[in-house]
Parts: sequence; structure tokens; C-alpha cells
Amino acid sequence: MTHAFLSDAAEKILADLSRTEQAAVETVRRALEDGPDPDHARGLPDADPRSETYVIELLPEQTAGRGISVVYRYNQDMDAALILWLIVGP
Repeated sequence: MTHAFLSDAAEKILADLSRTEQAAVETVRRALEDGPDPDHARGLPDADPRSETYVIELLPEQTAGRGISVVYRYNQDMDAALILWLIVGP
């Protein structure tokens, strides 16, 4: 089981989301704990050679609100994912 955590910045953003948007983000966090699935995420450039950064796009239909991009970094050595940012769009 992978550990998935929220950064301080992501926790602050999460607190400002609606309940349905929070539930959608929590679904992503739980899915990351089952094991990161790069097939459902888009890779982003990462300066650290020991980790990989990805983004998962949640559509408004999935959040019952606004679209949300969940940006996370996965470290295979630690078997952990850190949700860095939640980017909320229209």
C-alpha cells in the first residue's frame, strides 16, 4: 500500500472546496494509496531524478462543481505520493 499525503498548500485549497469537490479529491487520494496509476495521469517535468510528478484532471462532471487538477509527486523508493497542488478551474 502506497502512502498518499496532502501538502500544506493542498490542504488549504481543499478546505475552500465544496463538499462534492472535496470528495472527488479524496477519491484520487485513496486511489493513489492503492498504487499510483500513471496510465490515468499525465506526466510533468520533474527536477528530482528520484521522483516522478503527475497531474490527474478531474472534470466538472466528476466533482459536481469545477474542474480540478490534482498535481502529485510519487517517490518509488519511499512508496509515497505527495499531493502538491490542487488547481481549481471554472
